[in-house]
Amino acid sequence: MKLEEMTWLEVDAYLKKRQGIILPTGSIEQHGPIGLIGTDSLCAREIAWHAAEKCNGIVAPEICYAPANFNMNFPGTISLSEDLFKTLINEIIDRLRHHGFNYIYILNGHGANNRLLHTVAQTTEVRMRIRDWWEFETVQALRQSLYGHWEGMHATPSEVAITQATHRIVAISDLQPPTKLSPDFIKAHAGDRHGSPDEHRKAFPDGRVGSHSSLARPEHGEILLITAAEAVASDFLDFCT
Repeated sequence: MKLEEMTWLEVDAYLKKRQGIILPTGSIEQHGPIGLIGTDSLCAREIAWHAAEKCNGIVAPEICYAPANFNMNFPGTISLSEDLFKTLINEIIDRLRHHGFNYIYILNGHGANNRLLHTVAQTTEVRMRIRDWWEFETVQALRQSLYGHWEGMHATPSEVAITQATHRIVAISDLQPPTKLSPDFIKAHAGDRHGSPDEHRKAFPDGRVGSHSSLARPEHGEILLITAAEAVASDFLDFCT
């Protein structure tokens, strides 16, 4: 169920049985030559919707604006300050708690959100669980089997594949593999620690960070979507009980 498509009476009836809600978070930022600007938000939202169908949960409207300053030299990226993002999350959680949603399950699609979300979780009385949609073992194994090291760090084929399955395919026939990342680079830049917009655009001129996006296929996206939704649904029910 989608919160915005429910009546207040339906929400009231739900809260008498369960106090959990799924809140997707993502970003509005470039995702390489064939990735949609809203990829992070679209993936989190679509997986959350499918998970809610499986577990009879409610999904709040996704928070799509987030800090993504390193991508601001790519047209279309809209980056929030970290303080504004934390304030936004805090206020939304506070309003949800006011109505009786005491279990806030955040399904995240943007690596740079993680540190800030956990900071919020440490300062609120609401029970929160924060999950990246790709972190579940079944999803990780599927990503590895499909793409191996070409999954990379940004504009990944797995997230592009999900948007191909749910939205549209953007094709560039001569898109070549990006520069392969070293383990040291991946470790040092985890959580989207990519430096200034100028530095990032210079280092990764087409926006991909070690990710061979053109390996994505809509049929991959369908499997990834189902696998992630099943994992999220199970984890959400565990969290709420």
